[in-house]
Amino acid sequence: MQELVEPLAGLVAAGEVVVLSGAGLSTESGIPDYRGPSGVARRHTPMTYQMFVADPVARRRYWARSHLGWRLIARATPNSGHHAVARLQQAGLVSGIITQNVDGLHSAAGSRAVTELHGRLDVVVCLGCGGRTSRAELDGRLRAANPGFGGQAVAVNPDGDVALAEEQVAAFRTVDCLACGGLLKPDVVFFGETVPAARVQSCFAMVERARLLLVLGSSLTVMSGRRFVVRAARRGVPVVIVNQGPTRGDGYACLRVDAPLGRLLPAVADRLLGALAPVVSPAVRG
Repeated sequence: MQELVEPLAGLVAAGEVVVLSGAGLSTESGIPDYRGPSGVARRHTPMTYQMFVADPVARRRYWARSHLGWRLIARATPNSGHHAVARLQQAGLVSGIITQNVDGLHSAAGSRAVTELHGRLDVVVCLGCGGRTSRAELDGRLRAANPGFGGQAVAVNPDGDVALAEEQVAAFRTVDCLACGGLLKPDVVFFGETVPAARVQSCFAMVERARLLLVLGSSLTVMSGRRFVVRAARRGVPVVIVNQGPTRGDGYACLRVDAPLGRLLPAVADRLLGALAPVVSPAVRG
């Protein structure tokens, strides 16, 4: 592992690093990714925004599956990789964090000013009035509406979706917005939706100001994340990719590391924060 730590630590040491994280960073928190070694292929076609809005049956299916998946996501806690990123940020080496994940684990680990590209599962938005409420509140309402719901989630996808038998879906009851009766939706970007333009432009600006773009746990399969790697390369910002398995951004990387993030990132943080310790004066140390 040490032979992987040194080159990565050497590139991060100068600071002004922007992190772009994906599902692979959360696998050690019990949330499998789609394509990495701990992941599973999605067991069904993902819900699109258009289908969610137009088809009550599809919407019920989504909420039944997501209701179970949310229980698993809500229990997940940050792993050592999330904590290492937070430590590097608190030390001033990481200047920004862009995550494709919707699990909120960066913030739970202590990272601040995290740009959640695809939103968060723990927030619910009404498509009618635009009101936002907590997923915990909705969970209570759905439990009350479905007292006999006995579905069991075997595996959860990074977006909180799970596989569930159709007979279990058919018995599920959905609920609507208490304020206006409108349709409720997790405050995440569905397939068929676009990330808000202002959010994308903010991320582009962050990448362009960076000295280094550090990709953690993303296969960069979809353009939503890969575009930031492409932008960095075009602007002459070095790209480092740490991921288990190949990515669609490997051709842009000046360094490519295949290693478990939960082991590598804490080792890098330990190496760098130890190296930074001598610059603190004795008076400050106390």
